[in-house]
Amino acid sequence: MLKVINVRKEKGAFYQVSFEDKRELRISEDLLVRHRLLKGTEIDETTFEELKKSAGYDVGLQMAMNYISYQLRTEQEMRSYLKEKEINTEDSQKIIQRLKELQLIDDVVYGQSYIRTQLRLSDKGPQALMQQLRKKGVKEDVIQEVMILYTNEQQIEIGLRTANKMLRTIRGKSHRETLQKLRMKLMQKGFSNDVITIVMEEIPNEKDDEEEWEALQKEGTKLVRRHRTDKQKIKQKLYQKGFDFDLIQRFIDEEVIDGD
Repeated sequence: MLKVINVRKEKGAFYQVSFEDKRELRISEDLLVRHRLLKGTEIDETTFEELKKSAGYDVGLQMAMNYISYQLRTEQEMRSYLKEKEINTEDSQKIIQRLKELQLIDDVVYGQSYIRTQLRLSDKGPQALMQQLRKKGVKEDVIQEVMILYTNEQQIEIGLRTANKMLRTIRGKSHRETLQKLRMKLMQKGFSNDVITIVMEEIPNEKDDEEEWEALQKEGTKLVRRHRTDKQKIKQKLYQKGFDFDLIQRFIDEEVIDGD
């Protein structure tokens, strides 16, 4: 017979049970109560092996339930978590199956919840959201299913809101470079070319001549300090930054006096 010599409470609903022969078991509170494992209790070898076999699954399930209590998890996230907690593959599979039976793990539900949350809170386009779901291990067919929630109308609405916000942060650039940067940023946010084109047509697109001249002067002054009187180099750099040739020539005539 094996005699229990110590029962130590651990973090969470787990207990470390030590036996007289130096062996130990980490078990859940449920197993502890079910088998009445108090100090001084004696069990036979068969019971010990049964406890040992049940402990991994039982402890892993308790860990999984705790992990999922804070927020929804994908199946891959749960598998990674159980592996990190050193739950063996067989027990992990049983735990995943049990969580599915309890409808606590469902990648479709997870994906739908994720998309709805992002539509409320984020400024990302569909491609960015799809990539995030892939990283979380959601399968492609599930991703396609949940992305129906992100309608074209919502893409344009969020894209337009994002573009107007970005416009307020892009300062000191030519009108053309500003639009180029805006288009690039929308692509990086995960919006499609079709949606970006519609958004670009709807944002305020009037060039302010005074702002354009001020931006050119700012960029031009930097280039004059860098390239001194190399007119050709300064012209080339300013043109690459999207300024009109006539405006560039005006700056050259007014600011760059010497040099070829």
